[in-house]
Amino acid sequence: MDELVGNLLVAQSGGPTSVINASLAGVIQEAGRHDCIEEIYGGANGILGILNEEFIDINDEKARTIEGLKYTPAAALGTCRYKIDFKKKAEKAAKDMDRLFQVFEAHNIRYFAYIGGNDSQDTSHKIHEEAVKRTYALRVIGVPKTIDNDLPHTDNCPGYGSVIKYNSTTVMEVGLDVGAMATDDGSCCIIEVMGRSAGWIAAGTVLAKRGNPANPPHIILLPELPFEEEKFLAKVKETVAAYKYCIVVVGEGIKDPTGEEVGANKKLLDSFGHPVLAGAAEKLKELVQGRLNTKTRTVLLGYAQRAAAHCASLTDATNAFACGEAAVRAAISGESGHMVKIVREAQPDGSVKWSTALQPLADIANVEHFIPRDWISEDGYMPNEKFVAYAQPLIEGEVKAPVEAGLPKYVVLEKSKVEKKLAPREA
Repeated sequence: MDELVGNLLVAQSGGPTSVINASLAGVIQEAGRHDCIEEIYGGANGILGILNEEFIDINDEKARTIEGLKYTPAAALGTCRYKIDFKKKAEKAAKDMDRLFQVFEAHNIRYFAYIGGNDSQDTSHKIHEEAVKRTYALRVIGVPKTIDNDLPHTDNCPGYGSVIKYNSTTVMEVGLDVGAMATDDGSCCIIEVMGRSAGWIAAGTVLAKRGNPANPPHIILLPELPFEEEKFLAKVKETVAAYKYCIVVVGEGIKDPTGEEVGANKKLLDSFGHPVLAGAAEKLKELVQGRLNTKTRTVLLGYAQRAAAHCASLTDATNAFACGEAAVRAAISGESGHMVKIVREAQPDGSVKWSTALQPLADIANVEHFIPRDWISEDGYMPNEKFVAYAQPLIEGEVKAPVEAGLPKYVVLEKSKVEKKLAPREA
């Protein structure tokens, strides 16, 4: 394979995680080791920023700042939720693609690493195919990221191990609080976590049980399985009778038997046209209080669960960094149209050895990976030992950020802008 000389562009997309910047650090530090990469640019706010020719000069950043990305949460380059949609908006998508390659050519972009989830990998796949079609020398590698853990073909997704480490810790702490105040009257606390279609995040809180049925969470509701009111209420009543309190973890996207999302607000739509989710816990609270007359509180973890770098998993951060490094090495070696994936290898002593490999983007784009049914208890309310064996290694180790005045000392990029060479993008 002939050496390809030019500039590298890296961007981040979708919802941030506590380790997404570790992948960014991996891309940047590995890119700096190769002479064929002349300049390293960051796309401000994902593909949308690239279309607007908003580039950040990574070469102007301090080495210690790039190193600090390994423990800093959120998306340091900025992110977006923008889809190049040839199915629903073909004319606009074609226009976007023309603009994208004008920008690439103007800045001699020959390497593109896109850090993101399902929609981002779909975008990477489209860009790779378009480069081939246009005979434009470009190597595109997707870097996995999503707390939802729903990308196929990779053992896990960077961001997932950290979110379930934080959520499990929170469930343990809330459980101790609620349990300390439990009386014969009984009480219920419903904790809502992210996850529209797949229940990986909610399921991960099973680790808080530590193998003890009495420990919270007592009920976990997953979007993969239909929510049945009567069955749920009976389970809550049974749990309160046994322990005087009940901790429920609910994935925000749970659906009733007809397929309707319990917590959806159909009057508010997100950027992809989906109803906004943030009401499942409240709906369940109304149900428990109204039908069982049991005092019920709710906890909505929201953005905190994906930004909690203070409780990040070292295994997760290390794998996220490795994915960034692997993306650049793959591109340098001549690969394009692939996503880096994480590979697990069980060792004789029970430990896990982690490595990376490549998977064609065509196998990844727009495909969701769900929890296997045989990883969930028969009644559907608790992940079983198969899930625990899968999830436990993902939360091992702690990320240690430097501390200043009692708080983590996170880093912020200088974000020196690269001079634009094109006319502004047409609306």
